[in-house]
Amino acid sequence: MLKRLSLAAATLFAATVPAFAHINPAEHGSLVTGFVHPLLGWDHMLVMVAVGIWAAMIGGRALWAVPLAFVAVMSAGFALAVAGIALPFVEPVVLASVVALGLLIAMAVKLPVSLAATIVGAFALFHGAAHGAELGASGAAIFGLSFAMATALLHGGGLLLGNTLVRTANPILLRAIGALSAGAGLYLMAG
Repeated sequence: MLKRLSLAAATLFAATVPAFAHINPAEHGSLVTGFVHPLLGWDHMLVMVAVGIWAAMIGGRALWAVPLAFVAVMSAGFALAVAGIALPFVEPVVLASVVALGLLIAMAVKLPVSLAATIVGAFALFHGAAHGAELGASGAAIFGLSFAMATALLHGGGLLLGNTLVRTANPILLRAIGALSAGAGLYLMAG
């Protein structure tokens, strides 16, 4: 009975977490707010960690090129949104990125580094646009810098996890993590 209650409580918490990522616009613009923003939304957090895991699975230059592409293009998307240039379908693409990156990990897809960087960059543009659209121009620079730092740290966590699992030759666990991430993305889409 206690296990069921714990599972129910965890499920309810997980269902409400994406709403926490979208904070009061009056609170935007601070270093702390920008830093915690990617940590408070499952969609953002899952993608950031997945980018690191996928880069670790590909290996070589992908270890730095894929996460760097994400942070750089995400920053460009943020700048576009702050400048008032809106992208279409931002939220659906952000959620699709959770599913897509999860599937790339689950299926152990190893692409050339340039193609992998292009794929994560395309998704990153929409993640940045989502962040910038929520913010507006007030405090944009410090907010953008701090959420880019948090994103890089999440990529680093994914790289660490991915490298550990690659080194221990645990492809089943890597694939399971990808499948769980894709499943979480589908759940978020349905919610």
